[in-house]
Order: sequence, then structure tokens, then C-alpha cells
Amino acid sequence: MGLPSSWSARLLSVLRIVAGLCFMEHGAMKLLHFPAPVMPGPLPPLLVLAGAIELVAGLLVVIGLFTRPAAFIASGEMAVAYFGFHVFHLFPGSPPGSVSFDPQANHGAEAALYAVIFLYIAAAGGGAWALDTALPRRRAVP
Repeated sequence: MGLPSSWSARLLSVLRIVAGLCFMEHGAMKLLHFPAPVMPGPLPPLLVLAGAIELVAGLLVVIGLFTRPAAFIASGEMAVAYFGFHVFHLFPGSPPGSVSFDPQANHGAEAALYAVIFLYIAAAGGGAWALDTALPRRRAVP
């Protein structure tokens, strides 16, 4: 026995809000140094771009506005982070080492989870408590 299926839209909103808030925090740490700075000194341009995506896409996901495209962009950023930084070490500042797809070994579990969670949200939408549900829908022209 599990939870009633009638809860799924509300729990999707809970997942969206929590994931978006956590994602926003990554952007706030990079750009606003809140609650703590990511690293001392100026960030490389790639991390500034990542922080902007995390802050803006995270906010849109939290409030449920343009949820699907925002979540899709966030998922893409995390896929690039996972494969480019954690697996193949393509970016400056990537930890040196051999190629490893194991998220625990390459310290990319968080990026992998974000990528999959946001991909799911991009497909499923914002759930019951999203601003997207309050917007008027455009009808397709026949």
C-alpha cells in the first residue's frame, strides 16, 4: 500500500519547490555569496553562467512559472556539469583523474540527481501548485 494517486499532482509540486529552492541556493552561493561563497575571488565566466542559470531557472521552477522550459534548461546544465566536470574533466578547474561514470567516485551524484529530477519536471509539468496552471492556455489554431 502506498499513497493515493490523488496526491501525485501535489507531491509533484513539493518535489518541484524543494528541488528549485536547493538549485537556487547553488546560484545564490555563486553570484550573491549567500549563504556562503563558493570560492574566494572572482568566478570564472563558466561558473557565472552556471550561477545565473541556477538562480533564474531555480526561481522559475520554485514558483512554477514557465516550469517546463526552465526545468529543461536546468536539467541540461546539470547534464553538462555531470559529464563535463565530473566524468570527463573537460572544464578548467575540474578535478584531475581518470574517467569515471560512478557518481559516488566522481562526486557527481548531486548533479546527476538534479539532471534527472529536472528532466522529469520538464516532462510532467509543475503540478497542482504551479503558477503555470493559473495562466490562460492558448488554443491551437485549426
